[in-house]
Amino acid sequence: MEVDDLFQIGDNIVYPMHGAGIIKAIEEKEISGEKKEYYVIKMFSSDMQVMIPTGKILNSNIRPVTDIMALKHIIHVFQHGESDKLLPWKQRYKVNTDKIKTGKIQECAEVVRDLMRMKKEKALNSSEKRLLAHAHEILMSELGLIKGITENQIKSFS
Repeated sequence: MEVDDLFQIGDNIVYPMHGAGIIKAIEEKEISGEKKEYYVIKMFSSDMQVMIPTGKILNSNIRPVTDIMALKHIIHVFQHGESDKLLPWKQRYKVNTDKIKTGKIQECAEVVRDLMRMKKEKALNSSEKRLLAHAHEILMSELGLIKGITENQIKSFS
């Protein structure tokens, strides 16, 4: 697949650990005497701008925003999936962080689901509170961009 076919200016994307953004430009930059093309991505939640070499986009796990059909399955998993409550918190924190790093909406939704369930039973430690807030922010940044999503579908993740 040609890199040019992956993303165009104006495409909404999801960048792992950062959430949703938009491709604002494709620019050529010279760094250390070497010219490369870069995607310029404006992240929505952090108001940050990220530049990624077009040649590294495939390895970055950046992906298009999820569609409404996939969302219905994700909502089902969010509401009915099983949580693993037996892991010690440090192990659970690593598993959850690794899930978020994949950039997959379902993995992020599972982290939010599991930590929200735990929060109802007992107070989360400060690291898990931050992780829950971060995962929820990433999830919400993508949900707001899914074409055809309803307010009730968004609320089902709160």
